[in-house]
Amino acid sequence: MMLCAKEPKTFSPETHTARVEIPETWKQIEGGSNLLKRFRVEPGAYVKLGKVDPSYCGSQESHEPALPELLCQLHKMDHLQNLMYAERKHALLITLQGLDACGKDGIVRYILTGMNPAGCRVVGFKQPKPEELGHDFLWRVHPHAPAKGETVIFNRSHYEDVLAARVHHLVPDMVWSKRYDLINDLERLLVVENSTTVLKFFLHISKDEQLARFKRRLDDPARHWKISEADYREREHWEDYMRAFEDMLHRTSTQFAPWFVIPSNHKWFRDLAVSRIITRTLEGLDMKLPETAVDLASIRRRYHAAEVEAIAQ
Repeated sequence: MMLCAKEPKTFSPETHTARVEIPETWKQIEGGSNLLKRFRVEPGAYVKLGKVDPSYCGSQESHEPALPELLCQLHKMDHLQNLMYAERKHALLITLQGLDACGKDGIVRYILTGMNPAGCRVVGFKQPKPEELGHDFLWRVHPHAPAKGETVIFNRSHYEDVLAARVHHLVPDMVWSKRYDLINDLERLLVVENSTTVLKFFLHISKDEQLARFKRRLDDPARHWKISEADYREREHWEDYMRAFEDMLHRTSTQFAPWFVIPSNHKWFRDLAVSRIITRTLEGLDMKLPETAVDLASIRRRYHAAEVEAIAQ
């Protein structure tokens, strides 16, 4: 099995060039179809989710052949996130949506394995609090947007206000139907005003796979804490959610904030596809390490003086 080239754990000018260079072994492992193009929802396109195979896994048939690239993608995310954190000219917002048991928590764990928590936050949006209901539906979202140099993951998001709000008739049709354009405006603002890269992933699983995951939760005591009565109530609205997701993808996948439909029946392929899209997108930002803000010659003199003093003691 080809293993990922060993990289130093630290990120510094001495161990990395100003541009992130990907070893040739990584490029060879990564070969195959361009998942970024394959799963991207083009602006104005209407995706029929019933025609998207949630069990798709490309040319690899199991987790084992994909493991080398999964590990390499973690290394690449680590390098690229550190570069973004140091440069502080860009921000990254990752939005995750999907039905219960689609793997949102799983992909969060995988992504965070390859990122420094110092520059990354995860935000989950539950039912609005009374104070939040007194404001527009995006009021509670904007404060959690990433600052320059930061990565933020929305585990569920403002899109619940055109999904659950629609399916359960929480607001009139004339209210939720206007929210698509408002969401687009917010995401455009983040891109234009704060150089934020917005990547949105819809984790697509089949109804049978969801039920199989519910069963594993019942059979495994270590997963009992995940069980919720709401999961089964929401499952009864499967078709309504599918229509809501299709309209969401159609109305809010834009050039500046695209959606990607990720086949997620296979957890390992879900992780591979999402991480490859993240790394390829970050590579395209042309990030560079910033120049030092101090007089290095002066700092070196002070270091050597301190070194001589330490030896003398």
